[in-house]
Amino acid sequence: MSSCCGNDTSCKKSTIKAEKGEIKVAIVGQPNVGKSSIINALSNAKLHVGNFSGVTVEKKEVYVEKNGYDILMTDLPGIYAFNAYTPEEQVAKDFLIKEDYDLIMNVVDANTLSRNLIFTMQLLDMHKKMILVVNMVDEIEKRDGNINKKRIEELLGIPVILTSAKRNRGVDEIIDCIIDTYDVNIAKNKIYYNEKIEQRIEDLAKILRKSQHFRDKDYSRFIAIRLLDRDENIYKIIHDLPIFIEAHKALEKMYAKLEAEFDEDSTTDILANERVAIARNLQMEAVDTQEKESLSEKIDNFLIHPILGLPIFLFFMWALFQLTFVLGNYPMNIISVIFSETSAFLADFLPKGVFNSVLTDGVLPAVGAIVMFLPNILILFLGLNLLEQTGYMSRAAYLLDGFMKRFGLQGKAFVPLVSGFGCTVPAYMAARTLKNPKDRIITMLVLNFMSCGARLPIYVLLVSAFFANENPGNILFFIYIGGATLGLIVAKILRIVLFKGEPEPFVMEIPPYRFPSLKALGMDLWIKTKMFLKKAGSFIAIAAMIIWFLSAYPTNGDMVQKYDAKVEHASSAQQKEQLKNELDSKLLENSYLGSVGKFIEPIFAPLGMDWRLSVAVVAGLSAKEVVVSALGTLYSMGGANETNKGLIAKIRANVDFKAAIALIIIIMIYSPCLAAMGTFYAEIPQWAWRVFYTIYPNVVAWLMAFGVYKTLALMGY
Repeated sequence: MSSCCGNDTSCKKSTIKAEKGEIKVAIVGQPNVGKSSIINALSNAKLHVGNFSGVTVEKKEVYVEKNGYDILMTDLPGIYAFNAYTPEEQVAKDFLIKEDYDLIMNVVDANTLSRNLIFTMQLLDMHKKMILVVNMVDEIEKRDGNINKKRIEELLGIPVILTSAKRNRGVDEIIDCIIDTYDVNIAKNKIYYNEKIEQRIEDLAKILRKSQHFRDKDYSRFIAIRLLDRDENIYKIIHDLPIFIEAHKALEKMYAKLEAEFDEDSTTDILANERVAIARNLQMEAVDTQEKESLSEKIDNFLIHPILGLPIFLFFMWALFQLTFVLGNYPMNIISVIFSETSAFLADFLPKGVFNSVLTDGVLPAVGAIVMFLPNILILFLGLNLLEQTGYMSRAAYLLDGFMKRFGLQGKAFVPLVSGFGCTVPAYMAARTLKNPKDRIITMLVLNFMSCGARLPIYVLLVSAFFANENPGNILFFIYIGGATLGLIVAKILRIVLFKGEPEPFVMEIPPYRFPSLKALGMDLWIKTKMFLKKAGSFIAIAAMIIWFLSAYPTNGDMVQKYDAKVEHASSAQQKEQLKNELDSKLLENSYLGSVGKFIEPIFAPLGMDWRLSVAVVAGLSAKEVVVSALGTLYSMGGANETNKGLIAKIRANVDFKAAIALIIIIMIYSPCLAAMGTFYAEIPQWAWRVFYTIYPNVVAWLMAFGVYKTLALMGY
């Protein structure tokens, strides 16, 4: 068995070897250090995904069996430090401090080693059994650099493994190292601070050891450090203990003395500075890097150029929407024909009746109208994932920081805003990374202006109907950019009126450029495809059946007989088809759905929309994809054989250009789907903001659509 420890004294075997059984490992590290890549690279590992108890934060557990041990590794959410800000960081912190586990596996990025080691210092304070996994060492070596593993082990007193998860290098050593480290006595981690700080730590630890809760010397030292670091969660732990009054008085004196001795405003800053100094010294001693310009830096000189950077970013986004429309058009037409032919075949094959009608006139056309847009959505997601995995998105956030601050948004808000182009639900959750509550709420309030992928089918349908002679990709690009621009303007208004004050400074990690993982891209697209088809096959199919029922009933037998007689005496096939379409239109107008549409029509009438469009817009509150399928049902095309081109022609013939533009604006701005709204309510507990969020986008959407509609009317459209 290979050993990660070599002859290091920190890994001397104990005389009494622990009994073999289960080893519980906490995998922890700062965001983007490659923890997930390491887990994926572990051979013979079994992965289980769920949620941490009581929260919606994802929990990954990996099971590995080796040498008689059952090794359970829990992958904790990324955490920068024990001074947790986000819900994910708090989950990781609570697990590390409160849960029962045997060993810490701290993963760090070799490219940003000194910054990652700052958190490693805090983990070393715990005096737990621990190994350090330095990932992405191949990227250091590409720059003719070198990491001295033995020197890091000597300085920290813990085992070190050098890995490159992407190249599956060093990963197999991890399990052996976990077993070796588990089988030894607790190593005395070599982490000591300035002697003045150490003296205060020891004095406070002596007070803590008066309580039975802190008899262990290492544990009392850790709690003392966290108290000097002004950790509110730890402060709450001692608050109800008998030693609290003595500890509290001692703490106040220590805060004052240390802050005066180090000329700092807070002991938190003092400890932070100490850890930064230790981490930098360690990097200087153990890491040899060449001071030549890296490839990432050369690329950055161009892509985040102060002048050229923003036009380059806009070009990438423009090209993505061009590809979304142009490449997606071919498979879209094929899928449309397949569904149309299938629907026509089943209409002739199945017995005539209610089931035949609901399947071939309701479900299949509705689901087909959604599934045919799957290629467009996947191209959009693929483009966004490529920009994310290559490291460009972080640079775009840095590039747009100054620009976004002019609109009252923090630079880091760029991440959830861009995520909103994919799906609003995870975008709301991504806003958790914003530490300031004002910055977080204002970002979530304008996220809806970033058109999610579910709105893409509606845009494609309307653009195809009214801008066929223009460049559709350009129109689509302007719709998305227009929505985002309007969102920024609204953010500025909200900042001035409701959220006075400046956004927090922007701090974000900029990783080196990396080639995207084809496996990760494929897996992500497969998950999104499965979720989309699941929605189309269940939720949208149910919605289609409901809309079909409301549009098919009540039936008017007398009207049907009257038109059947007219069809029999019609002189041509064209006249017969015209009479059938006229009958369908009148039956639909007198149906339950027609009654609902006419009831709400006065709200949309000033925008040039009839009752059909009104029903489609309201149906879109359940899921934006339903709008297209609803339009297919509402604008009856005389049977289930009609292709997408037939629906486009029907929309073009029945909807005024001004009303179509107003509809695009409504779809762009009004409330997102019920799933997204539910996520917002879960993230923001204050009822005042919930009510405001529910009302204001719909009011803004109607006013904007009305203004544009009237402006186009004055221009003669």
